[in-house]
Amino acid sequence: MDAAFIFDPDSSPTPACHAPTIVVLPDRLVAAWFAGTREGAADVGIWAAIRRDGRWEQPRQIAGGNGEPCWNPVLAVGGETLRLFYKVGPSPSRWRGAVLDSADGGQTWRPGPALPQGFLGPIKNKPIELSDGALLCPSSREDGGWRCHFELLPGDTDRWLASSFSTTVPDPADLRAIQPTVFPRGAGLEALARTKSGCIARTTSADGRSWTPLEATPLPNPNSGIDAAAMPDGRIALVYNPVATPPGRWGGPRTPLALAVGEADGSWADAMTLESEPGEFSYPAVVCAADRLHIVYTWQRRTIKHVEAPLDALGRS
Repeated sequence: MDAAFIFDPDSSPTPACHAPTIVVLPDRLVAAWFAGTREGAADVGIWAAIRRDGRWEQPRQIAGGNGEPCWNPVLAVGGETLRLFYKVGPSPSRWRGAVLDSADGGQTWRPGPALPQGFLGPIKNKPIELSDGALLCPSSREDGGWRCHFELLPGDTDRWLASSFSTTVPDPADLRAIQPTVFPRGAGLEALARTKSGCIARTTSADGRSWTPLEATPLPNPNSGIDAAAMPDGRIALVYNPVATPPGRWGGPRTPLALAVGEADGSWADAMTLESEPGEFSYPAVVCAADRLHIVYTWQRRTIKHVEAPLDALGRS
């Protein structure tokens, strides 16, 4: 396992940072996160950095600065376009979705296509492309209660405003879930989500358009973000804080941070501890590329850490 800070926490360009995302391009990695005085402050914008030839370049701000805080960037590749979804607004209950596009691998950015009215885009974790070219965006809302939903954006961005589709995930057990992460599982799709109920929740779909009711899994969750990615052998890599919310508490500690592997039978086993010290190590993003996983996460709200985990270190099913 190789690990490095994207920027030095002792010389950070901002007092605080959080919620990273990462994408792998043929000749580089691109990461983004939100940063500013503190989460929710008016000066919080979206920052990004590029890694080429094994070195992270200087971070720079690519969005924000208009007096409204920015939140939760999510990077995605569509054809030759690198797309960045993010949220703008004073609080999660009042977010609106925004999009930036880059045609040069994250060097420069321009406004992207407008999202349909009421759409937020992927809320924390990466979207996936379906067989018909539609982009399946795992999303959620926090106004009037926590609930997960999925947004389908046509592959042709000119049709986003007219032909997009959104579906809410049933939550009969009142698990109060947000921020799903979605991945292929067998012939269909599976999603896991953060909850206020001390566990990670699960839902499945055959087509991305209708989803089974959320159900609790044995995986603990301290009301903190998670992310997962499918590996070439069909197993699932999950990065999460493997502790539960204490009874009567809004949330639990965001340490340790671990990598778990899910088998085809639905079982999970912790495979690697990424952080175990006191503090906050949270909001991971994970992608699988070639022979390794790329993981980024918030490190003590002071910097973003990048980890490369070779697939060989996780065994084979």
